Amino acid sequence: MSDNDDKGGKKRAAEQLEKRVKDKHKAKHGKDKEREKRKNKHKDEARDSHSGERGVRIKERADHHDAQIVLELYDLRREAVMRQSRDALFKFLPTSYEEFLAITQPSHPDNAAFRQVSSYFEMAYGFARHGIVQPDVLAESTAEGLILFVKVEPFLARFRAEASPTAFRNAEWLVAHSASARERYELFKKRFARPVRS
Repeated sequence: MSDNDDKGGKKRAAEQLEKRVKDKHKAKHGKDKEREKRKNKHKDEARDSHSGERGVRIKERADHHDAQIVLELYDLRREAVMRQSRDALFKFLPTSYEEFLAITQPSHPDNAAFRQVSSYFEMAYGFARHGIVQPDVLAESTAEGLILFVKVEPFLARFRAEASPTAFRNAEWLVAHSASARERYELFKKRFARPVRS
């Protein structure tokens, strides 16, 4: 065998090896792209399905666990101090941002009632927002919290900007994601609508 034949054979072998490495890399890259595509599809499905919260799914079917939570929430509402707080907040009808802001201050006589009632219903509505309770079932039995939401909603944008960015976020979420909550929200808006002073 001549030196030229030997060099030609080595060159072909090197080219074949290079081709195999490139093909292997291309195949791996294709698999990685396909894997990434599937991963992104699952992420999109999780978002669309559809809490608006990445990775959190709305509970679609109620079961006995939902019933148990709803009954326990009902029992908590019957507690004596909670009853007094709910009565105080039922009479609360702010017509200006200043009136709403006043009740959020510790010096206001109904501040404790406001904190107790608003935090109670935000806690309850958070169960739906985080996929623990089916939203419609929750809305049907805890709609009273949406009355307070309707009363303060005209002032929320400013209050969130100036004081509390997460105020009434769970109530807002429930209205956006539950037909039962939306229906009650619209009824309460008609019932408790008041002229709002700027």
